[in-house]
Amino acid sequence: MEFGVGYFPTHDGMDPGALARMLEERGQNAVLFAEHTHIPASRETPYPGGDLPAKYWHCYDLFVALTAAAAATSKLRVGSGVCLVIQRDPIITAHEVASIDHLSGGRLEFGVGAGWNREEMRNHGTDPRTRMALLRERVEAMKAIWTQVEASYTGTHVSFERIWSYPKPAQQPHPPILVGGDGPTVLDRVIAFGDEWIPNYLGDPAIFDRIRELRARAERPVGVQLLSAPADPAALERMRDAGVRRANHWLPSGSRGTVERALDRWEDAIAKLNGELS
Repeated sequence: MEFGVGYFPTHDGMDPGALARMLEERGQNAVLFAEHTHIPASRETPYPGGDLPAKYWHCYDLFVALTAAAAATSKLRVGSGVCLVIQRDPIITAHEVASIDHLSGGRLEFGVGAGWNREEMRNHGTDPRTRMALLRERVEAMKAIWTQVEASYTGTHVSFERIWSYPKPAQQPHPPILVGGDGPTVLDRVIAFGDEWIPNYLGDPAIFDRIRELRARAERPVGVQLLSAPADPAALERMRDAGVRRANHWLPSGSRGTVERALDRWEDAIAKLNGELS
């Protein structure tokens, strides 16, 4: 099992390039950045975790942060965990994804999701009631752009005819699509257009039943990563036994010292899992 970290790349925290370089030097496999363009001040939609942390509205642009991380490293996988595709133009986003994957030599992992904040969606012109259908069409449209010399796509929400867009991604046929979320229909989306499922691990053992369900339903290999992995060797062992490909631990946004202390705890848990520490 691989190990990575998730991070909100805030302007007042550790620089995403410096963070990525440190993670590569210390043997982590990946960094996944969160995305929010803004947070509506109304706070009509409740945050699932209680009070909304300020880091949600202090992030650098996702693709700027990914570029900085990719440029500062040579082996580290860089990715989104997740990109709010329903709030983005699919042609522009496809171009950004392909550009970073090409420049990084094929190191991008594209986590996608619909998000939870309905006012945020509406500010981008998205109707929350149709967000899942929109998510699927935008991902399908981006796949067409990445894989077709002259791409076309026709759907209910996304349509374009005969476009040229380069560069194409370095990874073939495209960077892996990691589908986020843990709702009742998320496995349908993973099977429909994903390469991997990347839900948050919330300590509920039912997640392992759903991993088994995904593998039973899928007619092709589908990987699983987990976000919010705790620095707990017992929990990591269960993930490994379940065939999870990568466990990703959220690091706090802050100074280098704050990040390093949290990374030390994560690395200690990994070492204990691997029998390197008693």
